[in-house]
Amino acid sequence: MKEIVQQLTEMYGPSGSESQIRALIAQMIDTYVDETRTDALGNLIAVKRATTTQSAGTLMLAAHMDEIGVVVSYIDEKGFCRFHGVGGVPVQNLIGGRVLFENGTTGVIGEEKFSSGKLPPMEKLYIDVGATSRDDAPVRVGDFAGFYRPFVDQGTRWIAKSMDDRIGCAILIQMLKELEETAYDIYAVFTSQEEVGTRGAVVSAFGIDPDIGIAIDVTATGDTPECRKMDVKLGDGAAIKVKDGGMIAHPGLRRHLVETALAADIPYQLEVLEWGSTDARSIQIARAGIPAGTISIPCRYVHTPSEMVDAGDVRAAVDLLLQVVRKPINLAS
Repeated sequence: MKEIVQQLTEMYGPSGSESQIRALIAQMIDTYVDETRTDALGNLIAVKRATTTQSAGTLMLAAHMDEIGVVVSYIDEKGFCRFHGVGGVPVQNLIGGRVLFENGTTGVIGEEKFSSGKLPPMEKLYIDVGATSRDDAPVRVGDFAGFYRPFVDQGTRWIAKSMDDRIGCAILIQMLKELEETAYDIYAVFTSQEEVGTRGAVVSAFGIDPDIGIAIDVTATGDTPECRKMDVKLGDGAAIKVKDGGMIAHPGLRRHLVETALAADIPYQLEVLEWGSTDARSIQIARAGIPAGTISIPCRYVHTPSEMVDAGDVRAAVDLLLQVVRKPINLAS
């Protein structure tokens, strides 16, 4: 999967500007699904029909393809660009970082005045695109940029920008490639605009109206020095979500995921996250309500340009999905 992960994580695609990453994913899955379409909000929806004589229903699997980024809000007379964050963009991760615009322009984030020991507000930062004036700036107000970092293979640990949630997309792609039998009509949705409010999942879940929904996304870990206490570690397996800041997983679906992992000897851990949420939140409250849960990939340094995951956890998530789709899911709690 390493090559897939590298291609996905290095691709441009901040929220609302997913056309390049969507085209890449569509190309990757083309021969493994029965049909694909793109909806009005830019979600890529791929359908894989049940291999059994009678479908157990519709199962929506969602991984968001957008990444956090910035958008140019003003360009001064010297060509320096002021910007706003797109999604959760912590200031401490910005100064000296590089961003990449859709047209290929690279920018460096600078600070007005060095202030030792204090974090400046975002309005004190700017993007330097190498221009000398507003007129020769290679970008314009309203242009979006994503962060720019190469993928790094560190043995069993992989490091890249936008693991959130290109690693979920990679897992979904690999699952489709390896899929031989499924009891469900699978709707694999590579969602748009998750980082700005799970918007793609809102409309795709409403349109598909699945019987069950599972999001595949990253989660934080509790295994770094002096970190927030959390019982999730890199290398301990796929994380099955109990709750986060936006949703409580369907208890029957959560139990089924745990039992499936145990039966197939797939390493797993349980996740309780204090903040944030995933596409499962929007799936869960679509229409009259949909049983939903999340398979999470433990990830260090989420929402930085150097997010880290463990290859074994990634493989465990693929294996768990392959097992889950084989037979009808028992939702009894």
